[in-house]
Amino acid sequence: MSDQAGNARSLAKLRDTLRRTDRHQGVLKAVHTLRRIAPGGGELSQVGPTSDRASDRIARLISEVGADQPSATRELGLTAIQVWQAMATSRGIGRNNAEVTILFTDLVGFSEWALRVGDDHVLRLLRQVEGVSETAIGRHSGSVVKSLGDGLMAVFADAASAIEAAHEACTAVSAITLDGYRPQLRTGLHCGHPRKVGRDYVGVDVNVAARIAAAAGGGEVLVSGPALATVDTDRYTVRRRRGFRAKGTPADLEVYSVVPRYGQDHALRQPR
Repeated sequence: MSDQAGNARSLAKLRDTLRRTDRHQGVLKAVHTLRRIAPGGGELSQVGPTSDRASDRIARLISEVGADQPSATRELGLTAIQVWQAMATSRGIGRNNAEVTILFTDLVGFSEWALRVGDDHVLRLLRQVEGVSETAIGRHSGSVVKSLGDGLMAVFADAASAIEAAHEACTAVSAITLDGYRPQLRTGLHCGHPRKVGRDYVGVDVNVAARIAAAAGGGEVLVSGPALATVDTDRYTVRRRRGFRAKGTPADLEVYSVVPRYGQDHALRQPR
């Protein structure tokens, strides 16, 4: 019995020591410093209640355990999740070897109109534009990457689907009327091998697609030469945008205004 009592006292003493160490200010400060310099920079990518990733669920559980008391053990656990997420993200950088078509959209003259109307009108219009744009993109198997205020960025597995989605979105947006105002969507697309970082894409090809979209007119779909080369041009009326120049794009980049024929008799492709 004396041995059991001694063991119990030793375990109790060990628990007290560990508890004090777990809450010791010096230890907590050291762990906080470790978390800041560890991969991820002291931030978890997502710990909110809506995330379904395994690492996010574990992080929520760790955060909730004894949340009312400082804990070095809890901080170490969150640091481990942080490093795990950072390494998973870094492994995804540069590994997108499949070619994708990048589509950008935005509203022509939106900023000027927005300055003349109230926030309620702006929000109503943006919700409608976003709704019809996302519907068109989804119908043609595209994926919305992110919203850009009065436009968005999306990716497609092929240029033909992106062209169809872009025209459908332009048509749907032009049918919207808000107190006499009819918005016009402009779009541009380019294909390439951008780097995928998490849910986003980065790289020169993304910048080129954005520059092409910025050069489009209302209701126009501008397509880069590399993207157009991957589709059956007999399905489209194609007109070269002569004199196209945009900062950050190759000097020899050719850009075309493309309109689907939609069952019309095939005419000769317009000369370049």
